[in-house]
This record gives sequence, structure tokens and C-alpha cells, in this order.
Amino acid sequence: MEVWGRWWNGSWGRMARRDIWLLSDGRLWRVRGRLGGDDGQEVSYDFPDERAARSMVDRMKKTSAGTWRDLTEAIRQESNRRRTH
Repeated sequence: MEVWGRWWNGSWGRMARRDIWLLSDGRLWRVRGRLGGDDGQEVSYDFPDERAARSMVDRMKKTSAGTWRDLTEAIRQESNRRRTH
């Protein structure tokens, strides 16, 4: 699945960190959320369209503390850099 969006709540640490991904394979849209670091607890939700998936992203951000940062462009740039090297 391709990453269409990536957000982080700006907090460090196992208890405070939250991450959200918006993914799609062209048919299915998936929202993945993680509480904690790399080994944190994850949830995922599947949706038939982008609008419904983005609505879930918004709900997840509103219900979690922190100053949410959109990392989507940074992730795309890093992905493009890796492909060209």
C-alpha cells in the first residue's frame, strides 16, 4: 500500500507518542494508528473511499493529545531520495 498521509503528535516516549498513517492500494483505504514507539500498540481501519478514511484520521487526531504535525511531504521526499540513489 502507498502512503498518502502521515501524522505525528509531536510527543516522544512510549506513553505519549501517537502516529497515524493514511494508506491506499487504489481500491481500499486504510488508516493505521499507533500508540507508543515502534513496538507500540496498533489499530487499523479499512474504508471504501478516501473521504471516509480522512474523516477517521481527523477523529483520531482530535481525540489524542499533542501538537499534530503533518509529515506527509517529508516522507515523500525521503522516499523519492531513496529511489534516486
